[in-house]
Amino acid sequence: MTAVPVTQETPSRERIEASILAAAEQVFSQHGYRGASLQVIADRAGLPKANILYYMGSKQALYGRLLNRMMHRWNEVLEDITVDSDPATVLSDFIRTKMVLGQRYPEGSKLFAAEILAGAPFLSDYLAGELRDWVAARAAIIRQWSDQGKMDDVDPRWLIFLIWSATQHYTEYSAQVSGILGRDALSEDDIESISAFLEHVILKGCGVNRVSVNARRAEK
Repeated sequence: MTAVPVTQETPSRERIEASILAAAEQVFSQHGYRGASLQVIADRAGLPKANILYYMGSKQALYGRLLNRMMHRWNEVLEDITVDSDPATVLSDFIRTKMVLGQRYPEGSKLFAAEILAGAPFLSDYLAGELRDWVAARAAIIRQWSDQGKMDDVDPRWLIFLIWSATQHYTEYSAQVSGILGRDALSEDDIESISAFLEHVILKGCGVNRVSVNARRAEK
């Protein structure tokens, strides 16, 4: 079967790729890499299987793209921080963004967790390369905040790991959370309450002055 080319009468490449990625995220998160098939992904996206290969190259390339997209979503909030940034604002935004994204893209979060639990066979180069460098760069800035007296002298790596894991719990362990709370999904009030709790515990544990965060919230 020949892939359907993009013309003025057909959806744009961007829209087609978005539909493929959305379908693949669901299929991979439900069945894992080995259990997922390109045909099922194509059926879910409403496209010929040949289009999946045409736009994504291969099953492995599609899977890798999904994983990288999820990580970039999570960490984008820390891309532009500098030594002059306010730690309270940065950490608060990081926590709240991770909470919201976990609820907005649960399949992607669970897909990433499954990959890590499997030993990261498709992410090992990314974790040991790009992501390691990314963490090292942010850790260097956080250490400078400590040197300036803006926060306690905590290990930035453990802080980043803590925020990743604490926020992802509410997605990866959603069945546990739902069972204990007695409802199928978290409400907006739940997400706000969880975010505020994590913000309070983490910022206080790091000796971060929350004045700027409180002031910003009061303005809203």
